[in-house]
Amino acid sequence: MKPLLVVAGPTAVGKTALSLELAEALGGEIVSADSRQVYVGMDIGTAKPTAEERRRVPHHLVDIKGPDETLTLGEYLQLAAAAIADVHARGRLPLLVGGTGQYVTALVEGWQVPEVPPQPELRAELEALAAVEGSDALHARLGELDPESAANIDARNVRRVIRALEVTMVTGQPFSRLRTRAGPAHDVVQVGLTRPRPLLYARADARIEAMFAQGFVAEVERLLAGGCTPALSSFASLGYREVAGYLAGEHDIDTAKELLRRHTRQFIRRQYNWFSLNNPAIAWFDLEEATPLDVFASVRSALGVYRTS
Repeated sequence: MKPLLVVAGPTAVGKTALSLELAEALGGEIVSADSRQVYVGMDIGTAKPTAEERRRVPHHLVDIKGPDETLTLGEYLQLAAAAIADVHARGRLPLLVGGTGQYVTALVEGWQVPEVPPQPELRAELEALAAVEGSDALHARLGELDPESAANIDARNVRRVIRALEVTMVTGQPFSRLRTRAGPAHDVVQVGLTRPRPLLYARADARIEAMFAQGFVAEVERLLAGGCTPALSSFASLGYREVAGYLAGEHDIDTAKELLRRHTRQFIRRQYNWFSLNNPAIAWFDLEEATPLDVFASVRSALGVYRTS
């Protein structure tokens, strides 16, 4: 099998900077595993790689959907497999980089996901149920139809709960039975990046301030003016609904920032739950102690054959 280098970890840990260095050293290209950077026009809030960073290293699966569109896991896996094959075909090393745990795990484990197109009317009905009765009620409904999926999906992750319900209700079969694991399709080397939690939170807070300084509010204004609404799946990205609430007069800018800080920390905790520090398949590096050279040496040894272009 051909090699695939995975660089994963929580938001604000420093994945972008390190993956760029690794890609340049190893003759690689980056395949995004970020479910939010797929959306055109959602740049600041998703910490999308800049034009200069994309000139340094080719990036794949960034800016591939409009903010009013959806990207199912099955579609992502098809696109990612094609991108990885394309990188391999040109004799280069694909680096799967991102913090969306489901994307990373699905690719590494070779999930076979049922191809069920999004059902807008059904989704709207389920979203309305969650809005009126709460996410726990929606999760309870999934528990009745597919206990296994309910046990593996956080009730707070409404988007994933809705997708599991959608597939189950359309096919008449539990989502958990339709999704199988074929095993890895590549020779996978996984690197996990971490920092002590207080320092990571501080970095996330600093990123939030930088986002607002860079024009995050104006970015959300443009999206809303272009016809987007906070109900869109894309607006589940950290920060967008918080800023939309500020623009709608629901709270002031300081409250929007505080909500974003709180939601970001909750998201970081969920990412650590997914990318377990106890997972023996992941080589973890604390970036407060390890240098990029330390990570490079470990990756080079694990890959065996590498390039230094």
